[in-house]
Amino acid sequence: MKQIYFVILIIIFAVSLVSVVFTNNQVNQEKESLTIDLQYRTALIADSLKEIVESNYILRSSDYFQTIVEMFANRERFAGFAIYDNNSQAIAISSSLTSDITEPPGIITSSLGEDKVGTTFINLGGKYSYLLSVPFYQNDRISGALLIAQDADFIDEKIIEIWKTGLSRLFIQDLILFIVLTLIGRWLVYEPLLKLETSLKTLKSRTDGTKLRKKIGPSIFHPLQKEISVTIKKLWEARQSASEEARLSLEKLDSPWTKEKLKEFVKKYLLDRQIIMISNREPFIHTKEGKKIGYYIPASGMVTAIDPIMQACGGIWVAYGSGSGDKLVVDKKNCVMVPPDEPKYTLKRIWLTEQEVKGYYLGFSNEGMWPLFHLAHTRPIFRMQDWEEYQRVNEKFAQVVLSEIHHMKKPLLLVQDFHLALLPRMIKNRMPEVTIGIFWHIPWVSPEMFSICPWKKEILDGILGADLVGFHTQQYCNNFIESVGRELESLINYNQLTIIKNEHLSLVKSFPISIAFTNGIDESITDDTSAKNEKNPVKRLGIQSKYLGVGVDRMDYTKGILERLKGIEIFLHQNPAYVGEFVFIQIAAPSRGEVEKYRQFAQDVQQEVERINSLFQKNNWKPVILLNQKYSHEQINLLFQESNFCLVTSLHDGMNLVAKEFVAARNDGMGVLILSQFTGAAQELKDALIVNPYNGAQTAEAIHQALIMTPAEQKSRMNKMRETIKNYNIYRWSAEFLKSLVNLD
Repeated sequence: MKQIYFVILIIIFAVSLVSVVFTNNQVNQEKESLTIDLQYRTALIADSLKEIVESNYILRSSDYFQTIVEMFANRERFAGFAIYDNNSQAIAISSSLTSDITEPPGIITSSLGEDKVGTTFINLGGKYSYLLSVPFYQNDRISGALLIAQDADFIDEKIIEIWKTGLSRLFIQDLILFIVLTLIGRWLVYEPLLKLETSLKTLKSRTDGTKLRKKIGPSIFHPLQKEISVTIKKLWEARQSASEEARLSLEKLDSPWTKEKLKEFVKKYLLDRQIIMISNREPFIHTKEGKKIGYYIPASGMVTAIDPIMQACGGIWVAYGSGSGDKLVVDKKNCVMVPPDEPKYTLKRIWLTEQEVKGYYLGFSNEGMWPLFHLAHTRPIFRMQDWEEYQRVNEKFAQVVLSEIHHMKKPLLLVQDFHLALLPRMIKNRMPEVTIGIFWHIPWVSPEMFSICPWKKEILDGILGADLVGFHTQQYCNNFIESVGRELESLINYNQLTIIKNEHLSLVKSFPISIAFTNGIDESITDDTSAKNEKNPVKRLGIQSKYLGVGVDRMDYTKGILERLKGIEIFLHQNPAYVGEFVFIQIAAPSRGEVEKYRQFAQDVQQEVERINSLFQKNNWKPVILLNQKYSHEQINLLFQESNFCLVTSLHDGMNLVAKEFVAARNDGMGVLILSQFTGAAQELKDALIVNPYNGAQTAEAIHQALIMTPAEQKSRMNKMRETIKNYNIYRWSAEFLKSLVNLD
């Protein structure tokens, strides 16, 4: 409707402009007509007075002429009359002018000196007046001059009246035009398109080839509806073909996994069992800016991985609603269908108080567990009040989930990450028949490191409420099992990687998480070039350098941002030929700014960027561009496609999906991935240049190697990594996790 209003306003502006032009012409014509009429009438009066004065000038006294001027001064619109001798001295002047004319006007002097009629418009006593000066004669010699003053205010009053009438008429005309065009726009365009959009959304979710049979709106849309119906039918046929192909390949686990294949897998193995995803982070965050409700996808590897699964399988995702607009879009059950543009599953939001967020999330999760499990040389902070809030929030999640699943038949609960470590046990104790899986998205440290946590036993017991415990790597699985063996009384089978505690069996298994890779299908952006350039950060920043590197992370001290900046500094010192020819773009989305350590880290990164730029900057070029803001996946993919290399230098990371996203974005087979040896991805993407992020010289050498690598070697390495991700994408990861979970029943 905004576009319709925009068109209506343009039409109204054009019509108004024409009306104003015509009114202005009318004003000019009226002003000219009134002025000519005034001048003509004044000239007639002047001729009459001149004849009287000339015939009586010698014989009559000044008193006589004063009587004459007073008599004429009483006429309508006649401001006054005066008689001057040939020395510009007043002989007689009407009383209405005595206060306004104290000295002979310049028009009298010029008339006497040049022997001609003079006219002018002036402000006389606060009124707009017309003056006429006419010389009079005796014996063919100038004896003096007559001054006639006419009130000309009526001209301006008439002009103002015309403008008021014209503008009032224009306002009424524009108002009627706006109402009529708005009604026509809604009836002929907006409502038909809205109905068409609703119909399309309905048809997209149908499982048959239904067409748009009902005509919508005026006849001009009917050909479009026909074409859309044909397209939908073809889309449905293609979907059916893909589903059939997926069904036939279902038993071949190593065959390429797609969204359709995962759907068929869920139908076959899960039957009617509902999937309940549970996490702290929500997949879509709604925001309120003024009266506008928008949304964005948070910078989270967990969301990147899990959302495609939910879109493929449906179900319910339970998460903390953190957005300023989250409460405005949910129903009475605190639910909303997502994605907003094409709903596929239900997002159920949980509301937390400021105190709960401070203790559970900012405190225990991010100041305690996050640094503990990432070995980032940041001392974990454990507070009793934070632990108590952590317990309370996990209990709040448990109550919401239990109220949601109490009527379901054998639902599958998939708990995500370290924020909800206590949740599996809380639910299992109350509903033992529920099947629960938990996936730990961050590393699991050695038993010695984990023993630092004051509530280690409670955390381990909470996790072991799950039937399946998943980690990224086998090393993390081993560390977890060893931690259990050291801290809890349990029966551990090291060969089968199972743990029995309180007569409940938990399977521990590695599932290296991945992304929704396209499996060779080109899903590149279809926008035209100008639209791509508008979205592309490289184009918008006007970067013209020959070589480009990129890093994409949250502003987090575990991502090794300071370490990679040191590597870039060493690279430029060792390779001065690249000064002015190389730019590194670091996207660092704001993260956990309420935590002092993160605020300080953000300041340290900013200062380091400024320091390095001051060392090498020349003219308008600087080597490092820091972008502290969120970017869409589409924009990041465009950035990946333009860069020579992607630098991932995490100090300790569960997987790091940015590395896989860079590989997936390179449909051209070019580009080099420089990858930290401390990421889970390093175990899969062996054709990346693997570095120790703490070794700045090694990082610098990898950057140089990436920039001089031949296209043939780039394609060889990139294609191998793309094949790895293609064969083990998020759909296969999900299938393996769900199959392992279902087999435990």
